[in-house]
Amino acid sequence: MSNQTINVQKELLRQPSTIALVGNPNTGKSTIFNALTGLRQKIANYPGITVERKMGTTIINGVLHKIIDLPGAYSLNHKKADERISYETLIGSYDHEEKPDLLLMVVDASNLERNLFLASQVMDLQIPMLMVLTMSDIADERGIRIQSQQLSNVWGVPVISINARSKQCDVQIKQALVEQGVATPKPFQWNPSKPLRQAVERLDKEWLSEHTQLPERARPIEALRLLAEGSLEDSFYQYSEEGKAKKLIEELQNTLEAQGENPTAAEVVQRYRFIGDSSEGSVTKEQRDEQTWTDRLDNVLTHRVAGPVIFVLVLLVMFQSIFSWATPFMDMIDMLFIEFGAFVGSSLPAGLLNSLLVDGIIAGLGGVVIFLPQIIFLFLFIYFLEGTGYMARAAFVMDGFMTKVGLHGRSVVPLMSGFACAIPGIMATRTIENWRDRLITIMILPFMACSARLPVYAVMIAAFVPDKRVIGFLTLQGLVFFGLYLFGIVMAVGSAAVMKRIFPTGKPTPFLMELPPYKWPNVSSVVIQSLERGKIFVTEAGKIIVAISIILWVLASFPTYEPTASDLADMDANGQTSEQMISTLQLNQSYAGTFGQWIEPAIEPLGFDWKIGIGLLTSFAAREVMVGTLNTIYSIEETEEQLGLIERLRSETDPETGLPKYTLATALSLMIFFAIAMQCMSTLAIVKRETNSWKWPLVMFGYMTVLAYFSAWITYEWANTFLLG
Repeated sequence: MSNQTINVQKELLRQPSTIALVGNPNTGKSTIFNALTGLRQKIANYPGITVERKMGTTIINGVLHKIIDLPGAYSLNHKKADERISYETLIGSYDHEEKPDLLLMVVDASNLERNLFLASQVMDLQIPMLMVLTMSDIADERGIRIQSQQLSNVWGVPVISINARSKQCDVQIKQALVEQGVATPKPFQWNPSKPLRQAVERLDKEWLSEHTQLPERARPIEALRLLAEGSLEDSFYQYSEEGKAKKLIEELQNTLEAQGENPTAAEVVQRYRFIGDSSEGSVTKEQRDEQTWTDRLDNVLTHRVAGPVIFVLVLLVMFQSIFSWATPFMDMIDMLFIEFGAFVGSSLPAGLLNSLLVDGIIAGLGGVVIFLPQIIFLFLFIYFLEGTGYMARAAFVMDGFMTKVGLHGRSVVPLMSGFACAIPGIMATRTIENWRDRLITIMILPFMACSARLPVYAVMIAAFVPDKRVIGFLTLQGLVFFGLYLFGIVMAVGSAAVMKRIFPTGKPTPFLMELPPYKWPNVSSVVIQSLERGKIFVTEAGKIIVAISIILWVLASFPTYEPTASDLADMDANGQTSEQMISTLQLNQSYAGTFGQWIEPAIEPLGFDWKIGIGLLTSFAAREVMVGTLNTIYSIEETEEQLGLIERLRSETDPETGLPKYTLATALSLMIFFAIAMQCMSTLAIVKRETNSWKWPLVMFGYMTVLAYFSAWITYEWANTFLLG
């Protein structure tokens, strides 16, 4: 392949511009994004789907630029949501957004050929770019030598090599953008067979030229993909004439099939031939027979016996550390909210506004924000393990276990995603082709212990599980915490085994999974991502909690209770202060108290009272709201000593017996209920959308609620008999 003349453009960076990061998964793209933007970033979802949308800003030569981190993708064939989002963003047809002004094409130097497949597709779109080679140290270890200047000459764009884990990687990229600039690449010249060329030209002329925003050079490749896939689902097509296009595509497909042509293979063969030619003279590889340290680690971490044991130990250490390390920060936040509530209460005159702010909003928010340290520590571990490459090995180990119970190999990644949130996990099941396999994965995925359950687990464990060491640094609290997450996995696998008998799906098919090389993650990137997750937890949960706290305060404060003379006499006889008793009676006779006592007989066998019952109902909006609800209820009832929720739960007594109202049995019952029950309306909404029916979310809600109820009842009776009896 002949060298290209590089038409460098530096003027684009002299004014505010939009820079998009494009690349395969596991190339260091997100690390570069975090290095460039720091905390000046925003994570949201693309409208209508749960593919993450990462945006931020960076300053280059005194000019503020917008940075977009596109979803990692292996191609622009737009079969999957992440590929489609990347493609539509790059051509400027997504959600009425302008296409990026320039690109950072992030390429893994240790896996150059596969990464250049995506790069060659991106180059067809004629957007100025800078190619950034990462993983050069791993490439060196594998004996791969890349001449950046020669690669730049043959591809027609500036090429730099960086270490994405270096603290200076953002400086290197900014310096390269200023000094080397960007260049508009030239698309590769493909040479299809005559029948295929004629079909492409006809589809381009009769349809694509009038119905897409693609540049002229990119339209033949798009025509080739349409002939291979026959899909017109993307937003850049005008649906008014979709029927005409489908008929044309079907006609051309039938003609090509009769002539023995394969549009699917044509693009792949042409591109890899192009990539092979471009690599001559710029890439050399030494033959090395010895194992790399990645190979040696994989021999242990993916071993059929050692692998699962190590995975369990990693989880055990993770949850023990989360519980232990977060405790001092949680105590500090708890004290700050108590002091802040007391300050606001003493600064405002007594009355409804005072009670609303102190007992409603501040108490509700405080009950959830206190768990922010645990959320941050959880994601610190997750992102650290992802950054090292271990999470892919964990998925591989789980795949071997799950296929034994009949689960599809492609179920592993969605189920692993469920540890953070069930919603993206359910969306990820789209990669499962067999409908029954996919349905079973969706139906069991909510059993995986998501981060929203963490506050409920944490408050119950801290309040009622003794903090004593069991083995070494492991405490009973940490073991219970770990056990709840393991319980979720067991419930998911067990339910899948049962559903497989009800819905036979045939023989499981093999699952291909990329195992990225081991590397030390960029610590600042891990911290930034974890803090961003913490911010999302507070802001997203905070919106719901403020609304529910206000509603709950109204329901718990009205109708206003006026004590009678006989009530005051009973208070004196019982030795209670009038203020304390009036507060309790007010709560009991309020709308919330009346409704709670109405449902109490149904949940009493589980060890729950009406206050927990109210929490169960409000937590359907979001599981973490359970803690905020209890905090609000107890703040309204409390009048004297200001206690945190954990102390308040411990000190709650039964007015008839004088014994503690909540015990270890209550805590275990509640945690088992939350581990199983479908307490998340957002998840049900996603299930409805993914299955296109209300049948399956209703079935999910029904069977999980019944299973949770009886499991909690059995747990409560067992704990009372064998632990407290």
